[in-house]
Amino acid sequence: MIKLVIFDLDGTLLNTINDIAECTNFVLQKHGFPIYEVEAYKNFVGNGVVVLLERVLPKDISETVFNTILQDFMHHYEIHKEDKTIPYEGMVETLEEMQKGGILLAVATNKPHDLLPALMQRFFPSIKWAAVFGGRKDIPVKPNPQIVYDILNTINSRVVACRVSTNEILFVGDTAVDMETAKNADIAKIGALWGFRTKEELENAGADYIIENPLELLRII
Repeated sequence: MIKLVIFDLDGTLLNTINDIAECTNFVLQKHGFPIYEVEAYKNFVGNGVVVLLERVLPKDISETVFNTILQDFMHHYEIHKEDKTIPYEGMVETLEEMQKGGILLAVATNKPHDLLPALMQRFFPSIKWAAVFGGRKDIPVKPNPQIVYDILNTINSRVVACRVSTNEILFVGDTAVDMETAKNADIAKIGALWGFRTKEELENAGADYIIENPLELLRII
Protein backbone atom coordinates (compact mmCIF):
# COMPACT_ATOMS: atom_id res chain seq x y z
CA MET A 1 0.00 0.00 0.00
CA ILE A 2 1.36 3.43 -0.95
CA LYS A 3 1.31 5.95 1.91
CA LEU A 4 3.54 8.68 0.50
CA VAL A 5 4.20 10.13 -2.96
CA ILE A 6 7.24 12.36 -3.38
CA PHE A 7 7.33 14.72 -6.34
CA ASP A 8 10.12 16.53 -8.09
CA LEU A 9 9.12 20.14 -8.79
CA ASP A 10 10.53 21.54 -12.06
CA GLY A 11 9.27 19.48 -14.97
CA THR A 12 7.03 17.35 -12.76
CA LEU A 13 4.68 19.52 -10.70
CA LEU A 14 5.38 22.82 -12.43
CA ASN A 15 6.38 23.81 -15.94
CA THR A 16 9.06 26.31 -14.97
CA ILE A 17 11.26 26.16 -18.05
CA ASN A 18 10.29 29.54 -19.53
CA ASP A 19 11.03 31.48 -16.35
CA ILE A 20 14.28 29.61 -15.77
CA ALA A 21 15.40 30.19 -19.36
CA GLU A 22 14.48 33.86 -19.41
CA CYS A 23 16.16 34.59 -16.09
CA THR A 24 19.31 32.71 -17.04
CA ASN A 25 19.48 34.45 -20.40
CA PHE A 26 19.01 37.78 -18.66
CA VAL A 27 22.09 37.31 -16.48
CA LEU A 28 24.11 35.80 -19.34
CA GLN A 29 23.37 38.79 -21.54
CA LYS A 30 24.04 41.21 -18.67
CA HIS A 31 27.54 39.78 -18.28
CA GLY A 32 28.27 39.52 -22.00
CA PHE A 33 27.84 35.78 -22.53
CA PRO A 34 25.84 34.02 -25.28
CA ILE A 35 22.22 33.10 -24.56
CA TYR A 36 20.32 29.90 -25.38
CA GLU A 37 16.95 28.87 -26.77
CA VAL A 38 14.35 27.86 -24.21
CA GLU A 39 14.36 24.26 -25.49
CA ALA A 40 18.06 23.91 -24.65
CA TYR A 41 17.35 24.57 -20.98
CA LYS A 42 15.45 21.29 -20.69
CA ASN A 43 18.84 19.60 -20.72
CA PHE A 44 20.57 22.17 -18.53
CA VAL A 45 18.24 21.93 -15.53
CA GLY A 46 17.86 19.15 -12.98
CA ASN A 47 20.94 19.39 -10.77
CA GLY A 48 20.39 22.75 -9.09
CA VAL A 49 21.23 26.36 -9.89
CA VAL A 50 25.01 26.04 -9.55
CA VAL A 51 25.18 23.20 -12.07
CA LEU A 52 22.76 25.03 -14.38
CA LEU A 53 25.12 27.99 -14.50
CA GLU A 54 28.15 25.74 -14.89
CA ARG A 55 26.50 24.25 -17.97
CA VAL A 56 25.75 27.56 -19.67
CA LEU A 57 28.92 29.47 -18.77
CA PRO A 58 32.47 29.05 -20.10
CA LYS A 59 34.60 26.68 -18.04
CA ASP A 60 37.41 29.19 -17.57
CA ILE A 61 35.56 32.05 -15.86
CA SER A 62 36.81 33.08 -12.43
CA GLU A 63 35.12 32.07 -9.22
CA THR A 64 34.44 35.74 -8.49
CA VAL A 65 32.61 36.26 -11.78
CA PHE A 66 30.70 33.02 -11.35
CA ASN A 67 29.52 33.98 -7.87
CA THR A 68 28.42 37.40 -9.09
CA ILE A 69 26.36 35.80 -11.86
CA LEU A 70 24.90 33.34 -9.36
CA GLN A 71 23.82 36.19 -7.08
CA ASP A 72 22.34 38.08 -10.03
CA PHE A 73 20.41 35.01 -11.13
CA MET A 74 18.98 34.38 -7.66
CA HIS A 75 17.88 38.00 -7.33
CA HIS A 76 16.27 38.10 -10.78
CA TYR A 77 14.62 34.69 -10.47
CA GLU A 78 13.18 35.53 -7.06
CA ILE A 79 11.30 38.40 -8.72
CA HIS A 80 10.29 36.57 -11.92
CA LYS A 81 9.89 32.93 -10.82
CA GLU A 82 6.09 33.03 -11.28
CA ASP A 83 5.83 35.04 -14.52
CA LYS A 84 5.17 32.13 -16.89
CA THR A 85 5.31 29.13 -14.55
CA ILE A 86 2.16 26.98 -14.37
CA PRO A 87 1.17 23.57 -12.97
CA TYR A 88 0.99 20.80 -15.56
CA GLU A 89 -2.49 19.98 -16.81
CA GLY A 90 -4.26 17.60 -14.47
CA MET A 91 -1.68 17.94 -11.71
CA VAL A 92 -3.75 19.89 -9.19
CA GLU A 93 -6.70 17.52 -9.66
CA THR A 94 -4.43 14.50 -9.20
CA LEU A 95 -2.92 15.88 -6.02
CA GLU A 96 -6.35 16.70 -4.61
CA GLU A 97 -7.61 13.18 -5.32
CA MET A 98 -4.60 11.60 -3.63
CA GLN A 99 -4.99 13.91 -0.67
CA LYS A 100 -8.65 12.94 -0.34
CA GLY A 101 -7.56 9.30 -0.35
CA GLY A 102 -5.25 9.84 2.58
CA ILE A 103 -1.99 9.75 0.62
CA LEU A 104 0.77 11.92 2.07
CA LEU A 105 2.36 14.29 -0.46
CA ALA A 106 5.87 15.71 -0.44
CA VAL A 107 8.32 17.59 -2.67
CA ALA A 108 12.01 16.86 -3.23
CA THR A 109 13.69 19.34 -5.55
CA ASN A 110 17.11 20.80 -6.24
CA LYS A 111 15.53 24.26 -6.61
CA PRO A 112 16.75 26.54 -3.79
CA HIS A 113 14.75 25.81 -0.66
CA ASP A 114 13.97 29.46 0.13
CA LEU A 115 12.01 29.82 -3.13
CA LEU A 116 9.61 26.99 -2.38
CA PRO A 117 7.06 28.43 0.11
CA ALA A 118 5.88 31.13 -2.32
CA LEU A 119 5.64 28.69 -5.23
CA MET A 120 3.72 26.05 -3.29
CA GLN A 121 1.27 28.60 -1.88
CA ARG A 122 0.74 30.28 -5.24
CA PHE A 123 0.18 27.18 -7.35
CA PHE A 124 -1.06 24.54 -4.89
CA PRO A 125 -3.05 26.38 -2.19
CA SER A 126 -5.41 23.43 -1.68
CA ILE A 127 -2.65 20.93 -0.93
CA LYS A 128 -1.37 20.24 2.58
CA TRP A 129 2.18 19.07 1.93
CA ALA A 130 3.61 16.62 4.45
CA ALA A 131 7.12 17.90 3.69
CA VAL A 132 8.77 20.19 1.13
CA PHE A 133 12.54 20.24 0.72
CA GLY A 134 14.76 21.97 -1.80
CA GLY A 135 18.44 22.66 -2.21
CA ARG A 136 20.00 23.73 1.10
CA LYS A 137 23.46 24.89 2.06
CA ASP A 138 25.79 22.04 3.04
CA ILE A 139 23.17 19.37 2.21
CA PRO A 140 23.95 17.21 -0.85
CA VAL A 141 21.50 17.61 -3.74
CA LYS A 142 19.78 14.90 -5.76
CA PRO A 143 20.66 12.23 -6.78
CA ASN A 144 22.02 11.94 -3.25
CA PRO A 145 19.11 10.38 -1.29
CA GLN A 146 19.50 12.65 1.75
CA ILE A 147 16.50 14.73 0.69
CA VAL A 148 14.31 11.61 0.77
CA TYR A 149 15.61 10.69 4.21
CA ASP A 150 14.87 14.22 5.43
CA ILE A 151 11.30 13.92 4.17
CA LEU A 152 10.87 10.55 5.90
CA ASN A 153 12.36 11.82 9.15
CA THR A 154 10.07 14.85 9.09
CA ILE A 155 6.95 12.79 8.48
CA ASN A 156 7.78 9.95 10.86
CA SER A 157 8.69 12.30 13.69
CA ARG A 158 5.37 14.09 13.33
CA VAL A 159 2.98 11.27 12.45
CA VAL A 160 4.17 8.49 14.73
CA ALA A 161 0.93 6.55 14.42
CA CYS A 162 1.33 6.33 10.65
CA ARG A 163 5.01 5.65 10.07
CA VAL A 164 6.10 5.40 6.45
CA SER A 165 8.59 2.81 5.21
CA THR A 166 10.54 2.94 1.96
CA ASN A 167 8.38 0.19 0.41
CA GLU A 168 5.33 2.46 0.85
CA ILE A 169 6.69 5.38 -1.19
CA LEU A 170 6.56 6.42 -4.84
CA PHE A 171 8.95 9.00 -6.28
CA VAL A 172 7.70 10.91 -9.35
CA GLY A 173 10.14 12.84 -11.52
CA ASP A 174 11.00 13.72 -15.10
CA THR A 175 14.79 13.21 -15.23
CA ALA A 176 17.45 10.57 -14.73
CA VAL A 177 18.48 12.50 -11.61
CA ASP A 178 15.08 11.78 -10.08
CA MET A 179 15.20 8.10 -10.99
CA GLU A 180 18.70 7.82 -9.53
CA THR A 181 17.56 9.58 -6.35
CA ALA A 182 14.75 7.07 -5.90
CA LYS A 183 17.08 4.18 -6.64
CA ASN A 184 19.60 5.45 -4.11
CA ALA A 185 16.83 5.70 -1.51
CA ASP A 186 15.49 2.24 -2.46
CA ILE A 187 12.02 3.47 -3.35
CA ALA A 188 9.80 2.93 -6.41
CA LYS A 189 10.34 5.41 -9.24
CA ILE A 190 7.88 6.82 -11.77
CA GLY A 191 9.03 8.71 -14.87
CA ALA A 192 6.91 11.67 -15.98
CA LEU A 193 6.84 12.08 -19.76
CA TRP A 194 5.21 15.51 -19.61
CA GLY A 195 8.42 17.03 -18.22
CA PHE A 196 11.76 18.11 -19.63
CA ARG A 197 13.43 14.82 -20.63
CA THR A 198 12.82 11.87 -22.91
CA LYS A 199 11.30 8.43 -22.46
CA GLU A 200 14.66 6.93 -23.40
CA GLU A 201 16.41 8.76 -20.57
CA LEU A 202 13.82 7.61 -18.04
CA GLU A 203 13.98 4.01 -19.26
CA ASN A 204 17.77 3.97 -19.17
CA ALA A 205 17.64 5.37 -15.64
CA GLY A 206 15.50 2.42 -14.52
CA ALA A 207 12.04 3.91 -14.09
CA ASP A 208 9.62 1.32 -12.69
CA TYR A 209 6.71 3.06 -14.42
CA ILE A 210 6.55 5.68 -17.15
CA ILE A 211 3.37 7.72 -17.43
CA GLU A 212 2.13 10.31 -19.94
CA ASN A 213 -0.11 12.43 -17.71
CA PRO A 214 -0.54 13.03 -13.97
CA LEU A 215 -3.93 11.33 -13.72
CA GLU A 216 -2.28 7.98 -14.48
CA LEU A 217 -0.79 8.14 -10.98
CA LEU A 218 -4.23 7.44 -9.53
CA ARG A 219 -4.28 4.02 -11.21
CA ILE A 220 -0.83 3.13 -9.89
CA ILE A 221 -1.51 3.95 -6.24
